[in-house]
This record gives sequence, C-alpha cells and structure tokens, in this order.
Amino acid sequence: MSPSSYDALVVGAGFGGIYQLYSLLKLGLTVKLVERAEGPGGTWYWNRYPGATSDTPSHLYRYSWDKEDLQSYSWSHNYLERKEVLAYLEHVVERHDLRRHMQFHTEVVSAIWNDDSCTWTVESSQGSFTARYLITSLGIITEPNWPNIPGRDQFQGSLYHTARWPDQYDLKGKRVGLIGNGSSGVQVVTAIAQDVESLICFQRHPQYIVPAGKRVVSQEERNTINKAYDEIWQKVKQEIGGMGVEEAKTSAMSVVDEERERIYQAAWDDGGAFRFLLGTFNDLILNEESNRTACDFLKKKIHQIVQDPEKRRKLTPSELYARRPVCADSYYEQFNRENVDVVDIAESPMLEFTRDGIKLADGTVHKLDVVICATGFNAFDGAYRRIDVVGREGKTLNEHWKDGPTTNMAVATAGFPNLFMIFGPQTPLTNVPPAIEAHVEFITGAISRAEEHRKEQSTLPTPAKIVIESTEEGEAAWGGLCKAISDAALFRTAASYFNGVNVDGKPRSVYLFIGGLNMFLQKLKECEESEYPSFHPF
Repeated sequence: MSPSSYDALVVGAGFGGIYQLYSLLKLGLTVKLVERAEGPGGTWYWNRYPGATSDTPSHLYRYSWDKEDLQSYSWSHNYLERKEVLAYLEHVVERHDLRRHMQFHTEVVSAIWNDDSCTWTVESSQGSFTARYLITSLGIITEPNWPNIPGRDQFQGSLYHTARWPDQYDLKGKRVGLIGNGSSGVQVVTAIAQDVESLICFQRHPQYIVPAGKRVVSQEERNTINKAYDEIWQKVKQEIGGMGVEEAKTSAMSVVDEERERIYQAAWDDGGAFRFLLGTFNDLILNEESNRTACDFLKKKIHQIVQDPEKRRKLTPSELYARRPVCADSYYEQFNRENVDVVDIAESPMLEFTRDGIKLADGTVHKLDVVICATGFNAFDGAYRRIDVVGREGKTLNEHWKDGPTTNMAVATAGFPNLFMIFGPQTPLTNVPPAIEAHVEFITGAISRAEEHRKEQSTLPTPAKIVIESTEEGEAAWGGLCKAISDAALFRTAASYFNGVNVDGKPRSVYLFIGGLNMFLQKLKECEESEYPSFHPF
C-alpha cells in the first residue's frame, strides 16, 4: 500500500498540534494530523485521574490568537478541571473545522528522512505517510514513569497510573495506596481522601504545598478581563512565568522579618503555586538564603495545620523549595483524617508488591485494594524515545540524544532536516499555551519562508534543495544557555524530573530552559528577524 502524501504531517492533538494544523492550513498546505488517542486533548486526554486540574489561571490557559473566542468562551472557576480543558480543545477543533484533517487511533512508530526526495517517511499503526515537513507535538508529560518495584504482576488488586487512568473505577470504601506526591499525587489526595476506607501515601521527598485558591469567577471579573484581554496578553508575554502574576522585583533579604512574613501570608491567602514562587520575591530560585525564608514560612504552615506529630514530621521537607511548585487546597488538612496516613519510603523503602499490598524493607506489609502510581513521567524526551526517528546518514535521534536531549530553542535539532518540535526538550518552564503559540508561529514562519524559496527554485533548470535544519553551533549555543541559567538556579539541587533523576538510567541533563517566557520569546524573535542565523541557509 503506497504511503499517503502530504506537505506536512503533524503528530499530536494537544494545544500545540491543534494550532499547528490550523496555521499550516492557513498557508494553503496539505496537512494531516495524527494522534494515538481517540480524540484531541494531548496531555489532558491521558491525565484523567480524580482531581486533575490546571494550576494556570483559566483566562490564560487558552489560545490568545482567537480574540473573538476569548471574549465569548465561558469558564466557571479561576482554574480549569481536566474535563473543561478537554471541552475547550474540542470546541476549538469544531469551531475551525479541523477534525476532518485529523486521524485518531494512529500511533507513530518510526520516521525516516530521505535526503534525495527531502521527505519524511512515517510508519504508524494505521499505515504509512510521507511529508516534506514533520512537526511533532508529543507533549513533555505524556509518557508515564512506573515505579521500579519488583512483583508488580503478582499484585491481585487494582493498579493504576495517574497518566493512564481507567474510564471505570470505584475507590469508595477501598484501601488505597498512593505512590508519589508531585502535582498529580497531591491532587489525588484531596480528591479521594473523604471517600476511601484508608489512604496511605508513600513518599520519598516531602513537598512544599501552597493552597490553590480555587474560586468561582464572577461575571464582573469576567467583564474586567474581557475589556483588558489585549493588555493582559501583552503583559503575560513580558513575564518570566507567563502566569499573569505581578512578579516581584525585590529580594527576600531586602525586607525586615515582619514584612517578609506579611508578603508570604498574602501569597498563601491568595493561593497559587506560581503566585507564591514568583509574586513574593524575585530571588527564591536563585538565592539559597532567600529560599530558606520561604521554606521556614511553609514549614510553619505545615506545623500549624497537621495535628499528629509523626505525620507532621514526615510531611515536613528538609530540602530547599526547588521542585516544580505545587498547589492544592486543603492538602495538609487531609492528613488530620484518621483514614489518611503517610509512609516515609526514604526511611524504609518499598521492597516489593505482594499479592495483597506492598511490603517495605522493615518487613511491614500494607494491605491494599488499590495502588495508584502518581510517579510522574519520563518527561521532556520520553515521548520521542519510543519513536524510531532516523535523520541524515542513518543517525537516530536516540543516538543523537544519548547523553540527554539537545535542541535549538526546543524546536529543532541538528541532523534532522524539516523536523520540528513544539514545546520539545529544553523548552521554557512557563505557562504552556503562550510558549506553544510562539513555537507554532516560529515554525509556520520558517515553513512559509522555505516554501517561497522553494517556489522560486522550481523555475530554475537545477533547483536547489530547500530544507530547514539547525546548525550544530545553534544547537550547542542553546544548550549552553540552558545550562548556564540552570547552573545559577536552585532547581539543580533537587532530584526531580527537571533534571531526569526520577527515571532509572536516564541521563542527568538540562531538560528545561528556565530563563523565562519573556527571554524565550525574545530569542525566537531575534532568530526570525536575523533570518535564522542558527539554521543552515534556506
């Protein structure tokens, strides 16, 4: 069966893939989007666990490019639950008549570059495709990371991962074990604690959790946002986090203790992880002394809320406030319930699954009906590792990234022409939609330029091959910038998915750009305006 041929193939139907499909169709190209799930949603399709909620303000967790839709599409609270994000993305697909260009239940297994034809041949679970441009929007948190605990197959109860949650489940009255306490684990705790017979939270690293401050959005507030939407988006794109937070300008060490306490308390009362991290002081991720003042404030909150001394001890972190910031309403309060407990697996590691629970190294067996693995993801590059991507001269992407992923502005990588990544490895730690929009617009602009030059070449006796490919120098420069900024920040001190430590055997590397949304957008803009100096001429 001959491959289906397109100008461009887009892989993934989340925020990035949907906007990329829309943008390339506007260029007049033939485009197909393929997605392994049964519908759009991307990360939000897969992460369907109880309590799954965005921690970005609702009015900013959406596209900025459809101004009419911004004014009319409704939301009820200041944070969106998973089903609301899915409904919004479905709405965008229908509003712009994109579904007819999409093919679901289609998992890409390989992509091979042909230097002669300047095309990608893509093999999938539903057949073959060829395309001149291959744009991947695979998501940075889509590949689940299962805990490496022996005996998983012998457990006779129900075993779930938060990123592969079943459609049908019943936790009411069950003895539940929860492994992991990142964003998903914390949200699960607050969602299920009141319904289960018992909940045991197995944790290695206690987390600093601030309230989310979830609340209903009034019509008056919505009207105010609508009137100022253009200015709001303009400001967001000048911020570090892109969260609409009034980002602090002063150091935590520049104020007296009483003022510092007042500022932290105001952020605690307002709620929001990034409000606390970025809206209190400007050096919590850069200065250890400043960071410890935040730690001290949050430890006091834990001690005020958690009544049981042993639970309190286990829930109190000793590390810096240097992981992915997490928020949830009434998280610590759940541990005042008699049916909720916490186990420190740094003190007594999980030895193995048994038929009816989990056995610890000290011999304790916790009998469980359900085990929930909120153990996160093989983040950033995990989704790319499962696809056999072959570039120039037969070199695979896995070979190219053997020591960790390397990219040019998280959008391209040397040796893989006409291959683009939306929000790929070394992407910014920021509100996702505006960063994705910037990537899509950068890719669309580059393809538009290449198509114009390709059209010009087609009239010549011997037309030149026009491809878009990062230089090795451009890739190295971006990696160097990512590392330099990472080395200056405190995130490097935490054993987390930010640096790959959460996955056994994964290279410890720089997986994020933490210079902020504003710097990221500026770098993309400079590259475009300077006619792509970090790419081979096209």
